[in-house]
Amino acid sequence: MELEVRPDPSEVGRARRWARSRLAGSGIRADESLAETLVLLVSELVTNAVVHTGRSAVLRLVLPAAAAGRATVRLEVDDASDRVPVPRCAGGEATGGRGLALVDGLADRWGWSREGTGKRIWCELDRGPAGADTAPACGSGGGAVLHEGFAFEAV
Repeated sequence: MELEVRPDPSEVGRARRWARSRLAGSGIRADESLAETLVLLVSELVTNAVVHTGRSAVLRLVLPAAAAGRATVRLEVDDASDRVPVPRCAGGEATGGRGLALVDGLADRWGWSREGTGKRIWCELDRGPAGADTAPACGSGGGAVLHEGFAFEAV
């Protein structure tokens, strides 16, 4: 499933609503922390794509079948920028700069790859059996960050 996102910050809300609407058929309940985490990750990655590139982006969700027990939810955002995504350390008063740190803290895995003249940023959330509410708590995600075939341990 994919959604084309125009280069307008108001599109972030539309992307969140679209992602929520797709969860119903996957067996992921709207009140599961996995659903809320997924919507937050959509918000962060789509915001980065449209604000930092000023160009359209494509949001893609790969959701498990409704009957799936243990499964992985994958989120991808393709944009036309060749700028490498770099997590930043935002100061206490900064109003931005925390997006990739949130992705690193919430996703079980994330990374990026070059796609044509742009890039694809992706993240994955693992879902436990039978709808178990197993999304990672804030700051406990990630393990490894994958970049073009290399793995870097998150610290």
